[in-house]
Amino acid sequence: MARGGIYCVMRSDELRNADRKQWLRMDLWKMVVIRVESGINCEVIAVQNETREEILSKIHGVDALLWATHIKIDKEILDAAGSQMKTIGSMSAGYNHIDLEELKKRGIKMGNTPKVLNAAVADTAILLGLAASRRLHEGRLLIQDGKWNPSEWILGQDIAGSTVGIIGLGGIGSATARRLQAFEVKEIVYTGHREKPEGIELGARFIPLNESDYLIRNSDFIFVSVPLTPETEGMCNEEFFSKMKKTAVFVNTSRGKVVDQKALVKALKQGQIFAAGLDVMTPEPLPTDDELLTLPNVDVNFCFHTGEVPRQKTREAMGKLTVENIVKGLKGEPMITPVVSNGRTNTRRTKNRTLTVTGRRKYFNLPIHIAVNSVYYYCVIG
Repeated sequence: MARGGIYCVMRSDELRNADRKQWLRMDLWKMVVIRVESGINCEVIAVQNETREEILSKIHGVDALLWATHIKIDKEILDAAGSQMKTIGSMSAGYNHIDLEELKKRGIKMGNTPKVLNAAVADTAILLGLAASRRLHEGRLLIQDGKWNPSEWILGQDIAGSTVGIIGLGGIGSATARRLQAFEVKEIVYTGHREKPEGIELGARFIPLNESDYLIRNSDFIFVSVPLTPETEGMCNEEFFSKMKKTAVFVNTSRGKVVDQKALVKALKQGQIFAAGLDVMTPEPLPTDDELLTLPNVDVNFCFHTGEVPRQKTREAMGKLTVENIVKGLKGEPMITPVVSNGRTNTRRTKNRTLTVTGRRKYFNLPIHIAVNSVYYYCVIG
């Protein structure tokens, strides 16, 4: 008989913090109880190493996947899970790591967590823009190397009175624009497929895609917040940076592959642009000997999208929405934030579900058997 349950991945950094792990576990089950009534038992399989091999070895027979890893969901993963798996909750806003066409072929529902991260990532975008424009990293290096000369000024770029270009005025782009208004910028311009009501509300000027050169050439700051698609992959390339002002600051909080990283390094080294602030890069984690880390005019945020996880509340909100999507999917109800909604859900109920966490078994009476694959441990249900 196929095994149902919750399948999760625990990251190694969480394993190293036993006290934190225990607190999160308690909070996790408290949040589960809030959302369930009574009924069958669930099985949770905690994966200690977030590897594709371990996932493939343990995923068979699950009823739903709670996915909070950048490992790709493809035909191999879906085949390993089995044909009974009809519901996926992705604990992320982006879904470029999920083969949507394969989900549609199999009638699998999938939901994500848009909007939850908007404020957190927008805060990070502003942080990176200010740090890069004020040469924060370069200044620290001078202090660290004993080269601080009080008679020399390290001059940066002002954000007040500047023209700011936003590529991608979605949830994060809009949140970034709202924060920029407090810095008394001169103008906010944005580009995309169409003019947006949010842009009108913010007083931002729309630049059609076929005129996007205007934004690139005239912006003092460029914030990139687009999803990774075939259209956007590598869009910030050598030609893109050659059009920017030499005094301009480039900030990327979208996806690393949106940027041709070699072209960015070249632009930074040759002074084609003033500085850059990056929350994402390629690959992640970035190798310690990567040339990007040798440059004084780039501020690199901690890898794996630190902008997304500034506080526990943000992750809890993401986990809550992911689980609600899964529960609704298994009940045959529309997900709250669907991405693929033409799948059928498996609403059968079985008995004696087991919850397995880091090798120890515990039993909980839960109303729905959610079999969830690959997730940060503390977000399995919470």
